[in-house]
Amino acid sequence: MTIVLRAAAFVSLGAVLLSACRTATPRSDARGQDDRRAVAADPAVFWNSATVYFLLTDRFYNGDPSNDLAQGRAQDGAVLRSFQGGDLAGVRQKLEVGYFDSLGVDAIWLTPFVEQIRGSVDEGTGKTYGFHGYWTRDWTAVEPALGTVDDLRALVDAAHRHGIRVLMDAVINHTGPVTPKDPKWPDQWVRTAPRCTYRNYVTTVDCTLVDNLPDIRTERDDPVELPRQLIAKWEREARLEQELAELDAFFARTGYPRAPRYYVMKWLTDWVRELGLDGYRMDTAKHFEEAAAAELKQEATLAFADWKAAHPEQALDDLPFYMVGEVSNYGVHLGRDFDFGDRTVDFFDYGYDGLINFGFKGDVARSMDDTFARYAAALREGALRGVSILNYVSSHDDASPYDPDRKDPFGAGTRLLLAPGGAQIYYGDELARPLRVEGARGDANLRSFMNWGELERGDSTAAILRHWQKLGRFRRAHPAVGAGAHRRLQASPYIFSRTLETDALVDRVLVAMDQGEGTKTIPVFGVFPDGTDVMEAYSGVTGTVTNGEIALTTGFGLLLLSERRW
Repeated sequence: MTIVLRAAAFVSLGAVLLSACRTATPRSDARGQDDRRAVAADPAVFWNSATVYFLLTDRFYNGDPSNDLAQGRAQDGAVLRSFQGGDLAGVRQKLEVGYFDSLGVDAIWLTPFVEQIRGSVDEGTGKTYGFHGYWTRDWTAVEPALGTVDDLRALVDAAHRHGIRVLMDAVINHTGPVTPKDPKWPDQWVRTAPRCTYRNYVTTVDCTLVDNLPDIRTERDDPVELPRQLIAKWEREARLEQELAELDAFFARTGYPRAPRYYVMKWLTDWVRELGLDGYRMDTAKHFEEAAAAELKQEATLAFADWKAAHPEQALDDLPFYMVGEVSNYGVHLGRDFDFGDRTVDFFDYGYDGLINFGFKGDVARSMDDTFARYAAALREGALRGVSILNYVSSHDDASPYDPDRKDPFGAGTRLLLAPGGAQIYYGDELARPLRVEGARGDANLRSFMNWGELERGDSTAAILRHWQKLGRFRRAHPAVGAGAHRRLQASPYIFSRTLETDALVDRVLVAMDQGEGTKTIPVFGVFPDGTDVMEAYSGVTGTVTNGEIALTTGFGLLLLSERRW
């Protein structure tokens, strides 16, 4: 694809905010880095031990104020429903000062960065713009309010230099809404009725999610022409000839008919081939045919291999392209079979390496150890062996987060980052960013701007961040935390172990909770033999196992123990 570029202004960070983002402790030690490379040989182990940071780019950090008013959009939306200035340059700046390193992040999941509708809609919650990225106008262009393709490339390159992958939020189910500035795509491309009723497969897939969200006819193989408005746009941008030539080449290579889904697949995979994006988070995965996901995964895998071949010095390792699906209401208890009412679908059979686990927040609120034990068993020897899940405590459209009033941000971090399976940090979880905002309605409450100011003041927000950082770095350094066998060693105070043994490594950890401050003696239950030098990662102290116990003096009640290997 060809994209019109513009110069982007660079605005340096203030010294105070820079220091607030930095941490004195590196992401992980050299041995921990070696362990991450070792687990990359097994995609399921890697992604079940990974930490994924999910951010709304427009709400994260404003690195380039010059693009704040791109496309001439007014700041007249309802509360938290206009663009607010966060951009790709801001994400890159936080990468470069080590913010994500300090949290032990393995991958950054960006909300869709493609160009959004220019107009707005009134959803009954007030005037709303496409700041979130899910209202596509042109899959081949970067949204100008977020920056340029050069900004995106710089972000991906910076992430890879830090050993961090980048996931593209991929939308194939629908276009953006129709507005006076954004005409509807042709009827051969989209349907505008009926609304989904979720009674069975057809009423979940062949339907529109909400009014005025045209549903792409992903089930059809009939050839269609490009929308006139897209052709006119490309012509204005002096790239029509190139875009048409690339489409001709794609359809000649693949033999696919020129049906709607294949156009979108071409546009989505171009970003992978050009920039080296490491995976997709598939939006609304249960609302389009699972066979289309398998086709997209095949094309994305080829695109990723092409990028790696062209950029061997930038490839992190041999880990294949990753695809995680948003199948609303999926939970670990469902195993591999999602029930539509009249049929079940195993999404893992259609290109998905992992699914977002909607059940985690409820499961862990009821019982931490039961959740840990069930998840580890399912992932290691149960129905989910060989695939991955992604747990979360809050998200951009889940109206029932684990801790909506942020009363227990320390406990939320402990539960999420010590759970078996992948961990999704939603931007601001680590700063207790408010999830209730005066004047906001609906999901806008979940999408406030990142509370950097509270962190800058150095109050309790900084202590919350330190807690998440310590847990995140421990998780990254020890793949056993997310992918190991779970064993409860003591019910109260709670002590458990995780053990991961592969051909490439052996990793054992022991976690003890509610141990009180000061000097404490912890039984290790044979996890570490006598004479083992042990590191306690939360406080940074060390000790030696003697007579089956470890005696340590720390200022914290949480202990994160592992063999000292450096």
